[in-house]
Amino acid sequence: LAAEQGVFVEPASAASVAGLLVRAELGEVPADAVVVCTVTGNGLKDTATALGNAEVEPEVVGTDVADTVRALGL
Repeated sequence: LAAEQGVFVEPASAASVAGLLVRAELGEVPADAVVVCTVTGNGLKDTATALGNAEVEPEVVGTDVADTVRALGL
């Protein structure tokens, strides 16, 4: 969800979306269906899972506001 839709939820909460995708692949969800999946929480609750497959090298930023502005490219 985070990579494609910009919604970063708790991994357990994304189970409803995963189930929907599987059922849709099996042809069990009509193409014109309106489906609502309730997702809750924040992906930051489980950063190990969220970043498990990501190749991310954190950038250490100083505590000065100017450092943060520079790091963000503002």
